[in-house]
Amino acid sequence: MSDMYLVTGCAGFIASKLTQNLLEQGNDVLGIDVLNDAYDCRLKNYRLKNLKAFPNFRFKKGDIADKDFVFKQVKSCKSNLKAIYNLAARAGVRTSVVNPWIYYHSNALGSLNLLDACREFDVPKYVMASTSSLYGDCPTGKFSENDCTDRPLSPYAASKKAAEAMAYSYHHLHGIDVSILRYFTVYGPAGRPDMSIFRFIRHIDQGEPIILFGDGTQERDFTYVDDIARGTQLAEKKVGYDIFNLGGDNVVVLNDLIALIGRLLGKEVKIDYRPAHRADVKRTSANIDRARKVLKWSPKTSIEKGVEKTIQWYKENRALALKIDLGE
Repeated sequence: MSDMYLVTGCAGFIASKLTQNLLEQGNDVLGIDVLNDAYDCRLKNYRLKNLKAFPNFRFKKGDIADKDFVFKQVKSCKSNLKAIYNLAARAGVRTSVVNPWIYYHSNALGSLNLLDACREFDVPKYVMASTSSLYGDCPTGKFSENDCTDRPLSPYAASKKAAEAMAYSYHHLHGIDVSILRYFTVYGPAGRPDMSIFRFIRHIDQGEPIILFGDGTQERDFTYVDDIARGTQLAEKKVGYDIFNLGGDNVVVLNDLIALIGRLLGKEVKIDYRPAHRADVKRTSANIDRARKVLKWSPKTSIEKGVEKTIQWYKENRALALKIDLGE
């Protein structure tokens, strides 16, 4: 009997890559996704179509904030469910300021339902995607997992903090083995259109100005999606309860990133500078020593190679990429 995994948000950027990896290794996967309009569903359907080509993949459309739906799906996995990977979430800092309720609904309540299903059906492992946004701003140095996360700067970060706290309480009360993963600025082929690299590539390719909030000196720990998916799968390891930073281990200045994209595309770069958003931070940088030690994980893809691969996907799928609503 093949191992069985449940992956929530399976049509999402990171989750679809994780699901693909699990399927290619011969595992059975039940994928759940509500296919909401957080960003253009054509991109989600593109990813989902690729997953449906695998005979060992089963898909159910539904909302993890619906407890009855969650319990039904977990129960359907029978006794060979090895882990739940919860990557379903409302993501994005700025939009969470406009409508914080949907973030609590998906990120906090949805996580609670999955944790309670782990308790009810004796699922041995729960892996949850969290975010570096919990750390707030960090002018110097690197974020470590033990740094204070009690003052989130956006409702998105606050909803993830709530999900982390609930996961710990379920570990403490019910013995559920939990890995929390704090992702740092993930990018790559078929990435989210509301994220900077997707937008930068399309605008530069089309000769349009980039809309840039701030002066471009912001620094981000960009992490390639293949590296993130690999780290997420490694987090199935039994740890009791632990939190891991998954980051690129090398900060990149946005102005330098934009210049790199322009060079790789062979196009002129035009920038429309806008005031920085209050919910944005100046710098993110991950200390990944714990992931190196416990998960035996470290990123393998340089920013140059990762951006090159992302541009290659864009060129091969330009017809789709040009139709995608960027949400600007």
